[in-house]
Amino acid sequence: MKRELVMDETVLSQRCALATAEDAAVAQDLIDTLESLEDCACLAANQIGVTKAVVVWMDADRTPHVMYNPKLLFGVGAQRTVEGCLTREEPSKVRRFGKIKVNYDELVDGELKHRKRDFLGWEAQMIQHMIDHCNGKLV
Repeated sequence: MKRELVMDETVLSQRCALATAEDAAVAQDLIDTLESLEDCACLAANQIGVTKAVVVWMDADRTPHVMYNPKLLFGVGAQRTVEGCLTREEPSKVRRFGKIKVNYDELVDGELKHRKRDFLGWEAQMIQHMIDHCNGKLV
C-alpha cells in the first residue's frame, strides 16, 4: 500500500528497532510508495512512519531490493558530497564511501536469512543514506 512520507523529525530521529520476518508488509509498503514517486531511488521505513530497520532501493533497471537490519561494516574511498532527501527540505553535505561492505537480512521463504555484500558507487551511497535513516541520523 502506498504510504504518505513523514517529515516529522521526532519520528525520523528515532533509532529503528530490529525488523523481523513479520515486517514483510512494511517492505511491500516501501516498494509501493517508492514506485509511486518520481525521481526517487530509495526509502527507509521511518520515512513512511514505521520505526523498523527496513529499507528499499531501486537499481538502474528500477528493480526493487529490500534489506532488513542493514549494518555498515566498513567503507573505503571516503568523499564529501551533497545529498538530497525526500523527507528533508534542504540538501545536506555528507561524507560517503565509494565502496562499502554491509551485513543485512533478506526475507527468503518467510524467514530472514543473513547476508553480507559489497556495494559500489551510487548503490553504496543510497545504502549509506538509508542506514543513516535506520540509525535516526538526520542527513
